[in-house]
Amino acid sequence: MIVYQHVMVVLVFNCDFWDIASEDPNSPFFEHQNSEFNFENSVYNFYIHPQWDSIDSSTLFAKALFVEYDDGYAIIELIGEWNDAIENDIMTLKRNIIEPMIETGITKFILIGENVLNFHYSDDCYYEEWIDEIEDGWVALVNFHEHVILEFQQINIDNYFAMGGELDDLEWRTYMPFQFYKKVKELVERRLN
Repeated sequence: MIVYQHVMVVLVFNCDFWDIASEDPNSPFFEHQNSEFNFENSVYNFYIHPQWDSIDSSTLFAKALFVEYDDGYAIIELIGEWNDAIENDIMTLKRNIIEPMIETGITKFILIGENVLNFHYSDDCYYEEWIDEIEDGWVALVNFHEHVILEFQQINIDNYFAMGGELDDLEWRTYMPFQFYKKVKELVERRLN
C-alpha cells in the first residue's frame, strides 16, 4: 500500500525588499531555523511549506513579512485555521508575536489572511486588549475570505479591525512593503476620519 502525504504550498512574494524575520534581533522569530526540506507542520492534514513559522498553535502559522520600526508598522501573513474556541489562537498570536512587536514600538499591524481558511470564536478579551495597547494604532485585515469576515462580523470582532471594502482585494505582492503600507494606511485612515 502506498500512502501519499498531501502538501499545501502557498507562494509568498519573495523579494529583497521583504524582511527575513530570523535575522532581525527585534523579531519574535529571531534566530528561528526553518528547514527548506522537512515538512513538519500541517493544516487540515495538508503539510505546509517549512518557511511558515509556528506561533505555538497547532492550527495557525505566520510569517512576519516586513517590520518598519521607524514608522511603527508590521506586515504579517497568516495561514491555517484561526481557532479561538479550542486553541485560543488570539491569545497565542497576541502573547507570542504581537506583544514583542508592540514592545519595539509597532502600533500598526497589517494581517494578510488569504490563507486563513476558517475562524472559530471564543470571546473578545484579547482583541480588546490588543487595541487598548496600541492606542493611536490600528489593525487592518487584508484579503481575508468572505466567510471568515462574516464570522468576525457576526460576533462583532470586526469592531477591532479595519476590514472590508478595498482591503478585501489588494494585490499586495505587486507592492514594495512601504508602498503596500502606504496604501493600507490611506484606506484605514480614510475610515477613521
